[in-house]
Amino acid sequence: MLKIGNIKLSSRLMLGTGKYENHEVQKNAVAASGTDVLTFAVRRMSLEEGSTDAFKGLDLEKFKLLPNTAGAATAEEAVRTAKLAQAAGLCDMVKVEVIGCDKTLLPDPVETLKASEELLKEGFTVLTYTSDDVVLARKLEEMGCHAVMPAASPIGSGLGILNPYNLQRIIEQAQVPIIVDAGLGSPADAAQAMELGADGILLNSAVAKAGDPVKMAEAMKLAVHAGRYGFEAGRIEKAPLASPSSPVEGVSPRT
Repeated sequence: MLKIGNIKLSSRLMLGTGKYENHEVQKNAVAASGTDVLTFAVRRMSLEEGSTDAFKGLDLEKFKLLPNTAGAATAEEAVRTAKLAQAAGLCDMVKVEVIGCDKTLLPDPVETLKASEELLKEGFTVLTYTSDDVVLARKLEEMGCHAVMPAASPIGSGLGILNPYNLQRIIEQAQVPIIVDAGLGSPADAAQAMELGADGILLNSAVAKAGDPVKMAEAMKLAVHAGRYGFEAGRIEKAPLASPSSPVEGVSPRT
């Protein structure tokens, strides 16, 4: 069970929406992923009462919705976007995303801190997208963010985890859930993130843009399980030399 604020989740995989070829593929991929959480960009959907076009075919009663502030370049824009989603009755949980670089889509650290602080004051459950900056991640936690979401690599790049050292430092110092967000491309990437001790992952392009999104969604679900179990089990220490895999005690001496 993953707990973020007062929200309890049975799946550690969160899934984005909006990049699928059609609604049928999206519906089947969501089902295959086993996710509890669907995230979406508030600016890219209609907030008219009763509008569910972005989730056509999905039973929204089964999911927690995680609106995000994608498209915001300032704290003010991010806060306004979050409040629009709240006013539409979508959710009091929000993913804070304030982009500072159009080429890399990396977040603006100053505006991200400001937006997170304001939304916490407003009573939101705040999950903040950030770079793999160890100090910034700690400051977001100290501020009161309910989860920190460091990028593995640039959004949509599929490059995987570029800096496992930083990511592991973020995880080891954290007392709140760490959700690896952005840049993962394969089940191996997802498993690696979970083996490092991440509490969960958020995916969009890696599933939606895969050759077979439904099969990839299931593969990611299994990878998250495998990586988490591997982390909890504890891997053997790496050694510079070989070590016999069978006991050597009682073995007849060589002749």
